[in-house]
Amino acid sequence: MGFDKTAKPESRFGVRHWQVIMLFIGMVINFFQRANISPAIVPMTQATANAPFYDWDVSEKGIILSSYLWGYVISPVPASLLAKRFGPKLIHILATGSGGILAFFFPMAAKSGWVSVCVLRVLTGIAQGAVYPCLHTLVAKWVPRTERGFLTTAIYSGAQFGTALILMTSGFVFESTMGWPGLFYITGGLSLAWALIFFWQGANEPATSNSISQVERDYIESLTGSNERSQSLSVPWKSIFSSGAFYGLLAAHCGFNWGFYMLLSEMPTYMNSVLELNVRSNALLSSLPYFAMGVLCFVVSPISDLLINRGTISITAARKLFNSIGQWVPMGCLIGLGYMTADERTEAIVLLTLAVGINAACCCGYLVNHMDLSPNFAGPIMGLTNGVASLISIVAPLLVGVILTDERDSAQWRIVFLVTSGVYLICNTLFVVFGKGQVQPWNDMPNLSRTSTIAESTIPKEGTKNHST
Repeated sequence: MGFDKTAKPESRFGVRHWQVIMLFIGMVINFFQRANISPAIVPMTQATANAPFYDWDVSEKGIILSSYLWGYVISPVPASLLAKRFGPKLIHILATGSGGILAFFFPMAAKSGWVSVCVLRVLTGIAQGAVYPCLHTLVAKWVPRTERGFLTTAIYSGAQFGTALILMTSGFVFESTMGWPGLFYITGGLSLAWALIFFWQGANEPATSNSISQVERDYIESLTGSNERSQSLSVPWKSIFSSGAFYGLLAAHCGFNWGFYMLLSEMPTYMNSVLELNVRSNALLSSLPYFAMGVLCFVVSPISDLLINRGTISITAARKLFNSIGQWVPMGCLIGLGYMTADERTEAIVLLTLAVGINAACCCGYLVNHMDLSPNFAGPIMGLTNGVASLISIVAPLLVGVILTDERDSAQWRIVFLVTSGVYLICNTLFVVFGKGQVQPWNDMPNLSRTSTIAESTIPKEGTKNHST
């Protein structure tokens, strides 16, 4: 089957959009699992009237905050291969559901000590490591190339909105009769509910959906090649590991992860200790940067698509431009943030919001570059870069624990922010030097049939315009 540029959808809203909505909600809930410990660790270590607290020092809290990533680095590559073998729907459901079950046990684990909390965070990380490879595989099957920019952004923006929601609402949960344990119970319940709904309504691809019309199925398959089975294809690991474009992508992913997880894990503590905000104000203001990032995702993605589709800039140039905006502008913000004090609270919050919010440009940079390089192996490549980037990111909260001997010392926080700025500078420079936006030769393996190159044919070549409808 060839790429049909004249294919029309049956309706403006179809099954593919319902799949996108479910995946967006799933992303929101999965980031509840990832981020709940960041706001919770503040009341967990402070005396409150409605919940127990524990005397964990800065180093122990740093280990707790980083332990999620210890598990997260283990599963992305195996999960991507399992998704390729058994379908991403099943693996995604198991990952989200098991993470939800684990969330219920956090209050009990805290009573046993911080080591038990670390164990649960490691297990949560293992479950969560499957999410991104599964999503990349599902996107490749469900999202037509002509709608890929907006719909892909819609799904992945759930990460920012999920982070913002958990930070924003956590203060109200902490002050309720449930106390901080309630945050984990809510996370667990929502995770299990979503897993059941997606088991009922989700599908690996249009061909296995029970509710899709033939017209919409033909439309999607003509623009994605999703009817061409690829489970039996061997991943060209040797070619991937010898590709400069892959290492440029890997560097960009490492830079993003370092900055994102450092700020996610440490922002509530910084606002509490340096900016001297109370629990509710801390929660609300900590959420603001992630709402900004979520909104900006929908601003930058159409701009990027427009520049590419009109032939204004090449795909490679667009990826490098937007990734540079997404990492180098936050780099400057963090340098400025290092010199803020409690008396400059407003300025500090503005810089924090910009530092996180402008990360949204990376959704048009490294995040979609996996599909640029290899439509056939986007899932395994995402699993690989996500695993390595998460391994590197483990160092971020651990380093903070070493640097911060006094959480109220703004000079020590300055060192933390300057180190993160340096990581942004180095990693994005490597992406600018080595990154590419073209489909790589190893995407089209010799054992593929002639029709399996459909995915490659649907990607605009460098310097060409997209005239598809």
